Amino acid sequence: MADKRMTQSQFVKVIAAKSGVSNKVAKAIVDTYAAVAVAETKKGGVFVLPGLGRLVRVERKARMGRNPATGEAIKIPAKKVVKFRVAKAVKDAIVPPKKKK
Repeated sequence: MADKRMTQSQFVKVIAAKSGVSNKVAKAIVDTYAAVAVAETKKGGVFVLPGLGRLVRVERKARMGRNPATGEAIKIPAKKVVKFRVAKAVKDAIVPPKKKK
């Protein structure tokens, strides 16, 4: 099955066409938006993407794991990860909830 994902340049062209600006301005807007999202998530731990969801920095605790090749128990250290939490409206628009009977 062929994967038909939108590329960044295609996304920039859509933004430019919908907003009536040049591709160069649209690219600058997309790049600035991404830079602000990264900076705010790094600084405050949360960045809300209005209408889409939020980027959240989460602390994972240290835990015990298992090496799948040898079965040996290993210690996995604590670390910070970034998660994206999708807004309910977006989730419902993409995958409508089942109707209750």
